[in-house]
Parts: sequence; structure tokens; C-alpha cells
Amino acid sequence: MKHNPDIHHRQSIRLAGYDYAAPGAYFVTVCALNREFLFGHILAGDMVLNDAGRMVEKWWQGVPEHFPNVLLDAFVIMPNHFHGIVQIENVGAGSPCVIVNMENVGAGSPRPILGPGGEPPDRQPQGGVTPPLRATLGQIVGYFKYQTTKQINQLRDNPGVPVWQRNYYERVIRDDEELATIREYIRFNPVKWAEDAENPAVHP
Repeated sequence: MKHNPDIHHRQSIRLAGYDYAAPGAYFVTVCALNREFLFGHILAGDMVLNDAGRMVEKWWQGVPEHFPNVLLDAFVIMPNHFHGIVQIENVGAGSPCVIVNMENVGAGSPRPILGPGGEPPDRQPQGGVTPPLRATLGQIVGYFKYQTTKQINQLRDNPGVPVWQRNYYERVIRDDEELATIREYIRFNPVKWAEDAENPAVHP
């Protein structure tokens, strides 16, 4: 896959006035603080997760259990960052609002999360707090960062230490062609680690 500055950039393109709770698909990147190698290592073009990386995987896959308007697509955990595709659905309407074709690709598998009446089946609010039905992208990423930070710090016996950079990067996915391009980028990210913008050996 050739370098695509629209995907590979590391500057937020958050759109002023854009409703990030609106139904649609989003490409999200979250980086470890100081680009520290926290989540595992690359071996022969494959990502090998350590315990912290497995916690990141667990909490990302659990996002739809907390937010009933979220579907997950392809994602990848890298040594010092994370990429994922999120679809936010139109909860409350008669049916999900699917903007792009979210067929199963790679490690992130979209899955139905609503019961026959539109309610999340067999789900209890976590921590006694009812999650918002119409969560914004920022709320979704914030929840993911909070839970992974708490669990990883418990693992390291190092409470209160940041795991992630404060900001995150997102891109609104406009159509199926763009979705396919981003899926391909996610799929081959471990293979292309030697060229990755987040690899300190490439960009000290």
C-alpha cells in the first residue's frame, strides 16, 4: 500500500461544527504516551501482543457492550499505537443507519448489538451509570482510554500514570472506497512497521 497522507498524517482533522455523534463510520488512531512500546512487538510482520496489548484488545472489543449505538470493524494494535474503525448507528430509529458496507474484515468484526425491540440484549450498565444511547466519538474513545489505562496501570502496579497521548486522531469515512483503503492500511500495518510514522526508528 502506497503512502497516503490523508491516512498516514498525525494531525487531527476534527471538523469544526461536525456532529461526532452522527451516524457514520470513523477511522480512529490513539497513540501511547511518548510513543513508548507498551503493547507488544512486531515479529516477522505480525504483531505479538503482551499482557497490556491483550487488555487493549479486550476493552476495544467490549466497547459495543457499553455503547449500544456502536459497531466495530477492522482494528490493529501496534507496539505503541492503535488503529480502529468505528460505526456509530442511529439508535432510536426503526433500523440502523448504515453509511458504508461494514462487512467482516480482519480482527475487528462488526456484530449486531441490538435486540428485536432496539434495546441492547442482556446488558447491564457498568458502574451503576447508564451509558448514553447516542454516544459521541469522543465519549467512545475516552471510555476506551480510561478503561485501558486503569487496567494497564493495575498490571504495572503504577497507578495514575498516563498510558495514552492526550489527543487522538480521527477521520470521517465518506464512502466504501475510502473504507476499503483504510481497511487495507489496518490489515498491513504490522507488515509495514519499518515504514510506520509512529516507529521511532523511522521518525525519531
